[in-house]
Amino acid sequence: MTLSDADLAAQPAAYWTGVAYESLIAFTRARQAEFGFSQPQFWLLRHLSVNDLSPDGQGRSIPALREAMAEYLRAEDDLAAEAETLLGRGWLRLDEDGLWWLTEEGEAARVRFQGHAPEIRARIHDGVDDADYLVALKVLRRMIENTGGAG
Repeated sequence: MTLSDADLAAQPAAYWTGVAYESLIAFTRARQAEFGFSQPQFWLLRHLSVNDLSPDGQGRSIPALREAMAEYLRAEDDLAAEAETLLGRGWLRLDEDGLWWLTEEGEAARVRFQGHAPEIRARIHDGVDDADYLVALKVLRRMIENTGGAG
């Protein structure tokens, strides 16, 4: 069924943003899996890398990592299990205090994984020019602000 512009304009934004979120996350995670890693694994590497999201490159506990990722971690994401997988690959190490550290191999994997981001973004943005994307983001930010969120 094709909706007219008037019909689309009357649709609830919350519904469509929810559908978009689930679709984009599923697509991104499927592509990452094809490349041999999970989104939570990538986040772990990023949060432990001084060359990325870690301010100091120091080891972090799973609760500290979970807190750092609280805004985007999904309920099904098990950071402890993902960290154990990365430990098995030699990309993380665990010290006697229960802190997780990035290894040189883990840093190299992070860089490789980051290299896939442009391809994933290009597939998501296919047929959407930057001007339209910018307008969409500005509209979403305004709706967030209108509803008391931090846009």
